[in-house]
Amino acid sequence: MADSSFDIVSKVERQEVDNALNQAAKEISQRYDFKGVDASIAWSGEKIEMRANAEERVKAVLDIFQSKLVKRGISLKALDAGEPQASGKEYKISASIEEGISQENAKKVAKIIRDEGPKGVKAQVQGDELRVSSKSRDDLQAVQQLLKGKDLDFAIQFVNYR
Repeated sequence: MADSSFDIVSKVERQEVDNALNQAAKEISQRYDFKGVDASIAWSGEKIEMRANAEERVKAVLDIFQSKLVKRGISLKALDAGEPQASGKEYKISASIEEGISQENAKKVAKIIRDEGPKGVKAQVQGDELRVSSKSRDDLQAVQQLLKGKDLDFAIQFVNYR
């Protein structure tokens, strides 16, 4: 019998991020506490740009955006937001969406699987993803549970389970 396998990836659905951003922009435009503070959130190339006329207001914009991401099932580990920066009379926060598992992080996950996972499970790095294979499907599910229990500093999903 052939080995069963699955891939560990770190991908974010761009459409869901877009929907969360649009919902946040709508809430900001309608909320009473944002009237007259020039608060906004929008795409700026590949980055997300948040602006307001005060540091606490721009942090509130970020908080609204994060809550919308969570409601849409996107891990906040995928959001890389900077600190508020003064720019003229307004404050800005620039954020980006992290995708793909770096070589360093892939090696960390492979080491966890090797050290703590069931025997006979193999993990190999393939570009920005990690393929995990084993003869036993139960072992693969044990690896998934192991990784879900770990507090990794990046978002992971399991795909191509066969």
